[in-house]
Amino acid sequence: MQLKPGTAWRDAYNGCCTAAPEAFHDDRVLNHWGGIWHRDGRPVPSFSPVDGTAIAGLPRLDRAGAGRAVAGAVEEHRRWRYLPLADRKAMVSAAVESMAEHRDLLALLLVWEIGKPWKTARADVDRCLDGVRWYLTEIDRMTTGRMPLPGPVSNIASWNYPMSVLMHAMLVQALAGNAVIAKTPTDGGLCCLTLACALAVREGLPFTLVSGGGAELSPVLVAGKSLGCVSFVGGRDAGAKVATSLADLGRRHVLEQEGLNCWGVWEYGDWDLLTRQIRASFDYGKQRCTAYPRFVVQRSLFHEFLGAYQAAVGSLRFGHPLAVEDADDPLPQLDFGPLINASKAKELADQVDEAVGRGGVPVHRASLESGHFLPGQDISAYLPPTALLNPPRSSPLFHAEPFGPVDTIVLVDTEAELLAAMNASNGALVATLSCDEEETFHRLAPEVRAFKVGHNKPRSRGDREELFGGLGASWRGAFVGGELLVRAATSGPEAERLPGNFPHYTLLP
Repeated sequence: MQLKPGTAWRDAYNGCCTAAPEAFHDDRVLNHWGGIWHRDGRPVPSFSPVDGTAIAGLPRLDRAGAGRAVAGAVEEHRRWRYLPLADRKAMVSAAVESMAEHRDLLALLLVWEIGKPWKTARADVDRCLDGVRWYLTEIDRMTTGRMPLPGPVSNIASWNYPMSVLMHAMLVQALAGNAVIAKTPTDGGLCCLTLACALAVREGLPFTLVSGGGAELSPVLVAGKSLGCVSFVGGRDAGAKVATSLADLGRRHVLEQEGLNCWGVWEYGDWDLLTRQIRASFDYGKQRCTAYPRFVVQRSLFHEFLGAYQAAVGSLRFGHPLAVEDADDPLPQLDFGPLINASKAKELADQVDEAVGRGGVPVHRASLESGHFLPGQDISAYLPPTALLNPPRSSPLFHAEPFGPVDTIVLVDTEAELLAAMNASNGALVATLSCDEEETFHRLAPEVRAFKVGHNKPRSRGDREELFGGLGASWRGAFVGGELLVRAATSGPEAERLPGNFPHYTLLP
């Protein structure tokens, strides 16, 4: 087994230095604000979750530095918001096509920085670019009668989808007439985002990209008085802090938070289909906001469900995304690679051990020895697929999203128990009900507190015209997706009530 030639971290970083020397120096990555690349901030060490390789670290700004960056974005916003839409479309389109030319380099950066398998990494880049191309064809009607926000949009997003979520949103926000600020996720994605931003600002887009600690920069990137909107994607704890900072400001906001997305199985019999769906649910090790880590199963069907589940997880492949037998071999087709870092892998492994010690039943627990690895490589960020039956209520695995390849299974006997178990986290982004009868689905689905509920199929964020949001504690502020993403980033008629989940109202699209 060997590293695929041409895919080493040094190859990827050298590619960045060649493609965007203004943003990448031999010894560090730069921040971008005020229309200029700045060699500021304090670079910190960083290591790839793939095998512990040292990679480029965040150039962390302090609060004062972030304040200067926001001031620069405000100045850019004053100019950009009055630029004709035709000009904005031309610049965004040019940026998208420039990124398309560097597709494989952006994907390789995603592999090294956040551990995505090659196929998944390329899909993340493609979803971003294809999605923005759709908005370019639809933006004229979406902005009719609407204006850019009074200030720039500030984006604070998690590390797991730097292109298809964060960069996608940034490009659409700019297309709608706003200058855009983004904080590089602390846990990964620095070089991928920096390269994408470098290609965008070459085409004239008003992008500000800064790095730093969330707690230190929050007063500027969340509570700054000159901002027009705050867009946040992350966990409930951090999201609650952002919401508290915004409470008295009356500012436009989009806060996507975690929820325990559940898959219910009730009066169901297509086990071959469910096997395929369960395997697909492990894409990227369930490190995504629309992953399904909880199965709520009718007790009388458990023996059949378990057979389908074991068939699915027994076929999973995980390991080093760039390891091949021979130099000419294609990159491996893996379901997932590492978790985002070793500490997250240890945290989840400890939670599993604790849950088993308190009575949870391990119905599947693969070994790291079954992984696809280079000889002697660091495997501390890897966690094999695991499933627990009836996790104890005292365990975090009972009520919170694990964000890793760990499933929990809860057995129920009545429809009331099914619904209670599926609503355990007071709101979710997505849910699914596997049941044979349409009538059963239509009776149960309205009682599931999720923004999207699938019938015999998983739901996701969606692309293009598909809307996205969350119910209960999984979402605060305006919903997004399709036309709603543009509405969230623009001002409409006076006293407009946007679809969303706000302190004083919830309005579904």
